[in-house]
Amino acid sequence: MKTYAIIPSAGRGKRAGTFLPKQYHLFNSKEMIAYTLETFQNCELIDEIIISADSDYFELLEKIKKNYKFNKVTKIVEGGKERQNSVSNALFAIDAEDDDLVAVHDAARALVPPKILTNAVKAAKRFDNVVVAINARDTLIKSGNAGIVEGYVDRSEIYYAQTPQIFRYKNLTDAIKKADSDGFIGTDESMIVKKAGYDVRIVEGSSLNFKVTSEADINLFEMISHSL
Repeated sequence: MKTYAIIPSAGRGKRAGTFLPKQYHLFNSKEMIAYTLETFQNCELIDEIIISADSDYFELLEKIKKNYKFNKVTKIVEGGKERQNSVSNALFAIDAEDDDLVAVHDAARALVPPKILTNAVKAAKRFDNVVVAINARDTLIKSGNAGIVEGYVDRSEIYYAQTPQIFRYKNLTDAIKKADSDGFIGTDESMIVKKAGYDVRIVEGSSLNFKVTSEADINLFEMISHSL
C-alpha cells in the first residue's frame, strides 16, 4: 500500500492582495510551498507527491524541486478553476490501487507539524478517511440582522477543518466522480467524501497549521519563518 500526497497550488492569492501567488513568495529566502513540500518529503509514510498548479509556474516548481532535492515530487499537473478540479486532475494522474491512501494538503498550510501528518496517515490506515481539524475554542456567536447578536452556538461539537485530509483512493475517486456528476462543488475533500456516503474521522490538528490567506496571515508566517 502506498500513500500519495496531492498539493493543490493553483490559487492566485487574490485575498492576500498580491500579484504573485502567495505560495511562491520567498520567506527567509525560501518559497512558502517549499516549507510545505519539505514536511511531506521528510515524512517516511509519504511515497509520492503530486502538485497541481497553474502551468505558468511549472518551471518555478521544477526549479524548487531541484533546488531542495524533493525527489518524492513525481508529477506536476495542470490545476483547475476550482480546488476540486485541481485535486481531480492530480488524482487521476496517478496509478494507484483502490486501497492506497491519498493525502490532500493545502500548499498554503506551510507549518503543518510533522507529527500531525504522521498521526493523520496512521489514522487513515485504520479508519480509511480522516480530516485534520481543531476544536473551536472561541465563543461562537450567531448574528441576526445588522450584526445584532441573535444567539450562541455550542462550541463543543464545532471543529475547524484543516489539511491534510486523507482518504482511500477508491473512496476519494468515487466521491469526486459523484460530485462532478451532480454538479456539486465542495469547499474541501472531506465534504465531498462525506456527501458521497462515506464516514470521515476527525484527527486532532494544530493552531500552527493555519492557512495563509490574508495579508495578516502573510505577515505572521513571515515572522515565524525567520525563527525556523
